[in-house]
Amino acid sequence: MRASAKADYALRATIELAAATDGGPVKGERIAQAQEIPLKFLENILGDLRHAGIVRSQRGAEGGYWLARPPEEITVADVVRAVDGPIANVRGLGPEQVEYAGSAERLRDVWIAVRANLRAVLEHVTLADVARGDLPAEIDALVADQDAWQPH
Repeated sequence: MRASAKADYALRATIELAAATDGGPVKGERIAQAQEIPLKFLENILGDLRHAGIVRSQRGAEGGYWLARPPEEITVADVVRAVDGPIANVRGLGPEQVEYAGSAERLRDVWIAVRANLRAVLEHVTLADVARGDLPAEIDALVADQDAWQPH
């Protein structure tokens, strides 16, 4: 999986909102500064997140951004899909839509398995989990595997 800068920034911004403790709107400038995200890029991302129903916003002196739902109800996958579209695709198609002939016929099954594994992680980690620093046990187990840290 190759995470885009847009998805990375969107996740960092929404996790920042999940960690906000005062309950009021958070200014885009504050999010940008806290997460070292270029403000203009962040504003575009927050617009995408607003259209997807992940965040809400209010203009004005008392304005800013906040999560549209509790952070326990928003998964990493929700945020990635909001800014990048489907979690996994092959040449712009869902893995179930590709077809191969001959000896490559089972390659589609490999792509479907890859998508299933990505979803097994991204759909089970919420913004609240990351903001609290308390990931689900199955995710911690994956991270504890030394092979997971190898760049191959």
